[in-house]
Amino acid sequence: MSKPIFEIVDSLPEDNMTIKALRALDFVVPGEWENVVGFENTIRFVTGEEDEDLIQQIGERAIELYNDKSEGYQRALWLYQTIDSASSALGAAALANKVGENISFLGFLSNLTPKADKAQTIDLVIKLVVELVAFCQINGIPGDSIGDFIGALTDYGGESIIRLAALICYDGLIPLGPDFIAAAIDKVENLTAGDLEQNQSFQGVQPLIPGDNTSSKLGFIGESFSSVSDWMGSFVADRGITREGVVSNLKNFVDVADDKLDYLAAFLDVTTNYYEHTGVQTLARSLIDRAYAEI
Repeated sequence: MSKPIFEIVDSLPEDNMTIKALRALDFVVPGEWENVVGFENTIRFVTGEEDEDLIQQIGERAIELYNDKSEGYQRALWLYQTIDSASSALGAAALANKVGENISFLGFLSNLTPKADKAQTIDLVIKLVVELVAFCQINGIPGDSIGDFIGALTDYGGESIIRLAALICYDGLIPLGPDFIAAAIDKVENLTAGDLEQNQSFQGVQPLIPGDNTSSKLGFIGESFSSVSDWMGSFVADRGITREGVVSNLKNFVDVADDKLDYLAAFLDVTTNYYEHTGVQTLARSLIDRAYAEI
């Protein structure tokens, strides 16, 4: 990685479209996420410590852990960054000349072509697999440990749970509708290796997806999404999440007509990097927790 971890955490933005989109989901996971930025601030927030010498020691140990390539921290960050870059590139590529559409995206981005359902579905399931594999990398367990990941979901909180809330709402519910889980499972079952190989999101992260070839990776992707589908369904039902509720909260930041929700999904692809932002926060928390415990 080209930048040290403290610099990456220090460079997290305090406010932009990503932060606004995440704050719009506070009604889904009330009070769970606080946008903590800055390496030293994060150490104080995670540990509750105020002693400067101890904070310095924790920071130094966290940096050592991150720099150790036998650990999975750098690979996890690469996954978070790469999947967001792929989504943004796909969204940017979707810009088209659709003159006359009455849509206002913060006054500067109004002409978008939404992704086809197949591409949107692949993005959704690949992001879910990235979450699973990054979790395994951070926790030092095999990358195909679906059961361990599902077990850990009940303990997800903070930046990790807001990231999955965004995945469900912004990559699932808004573009694919209220039946997005069943629709995604159906589409994944009918995907071919060729479909995956033509998808930019898959191509970006495929080196770390378990499997010897594209067909076996597709099998792992399908198994992963199907295994997590019950949790996602319960998450939506238990919190009473609806497309209308999500859009209503987003309208505090984005002016979009209710019949243009696929365009809203494309807009969010272009303007947000919530996986990378919250992924860095998850990574920093894990490093600091481990460094603090060791010290």
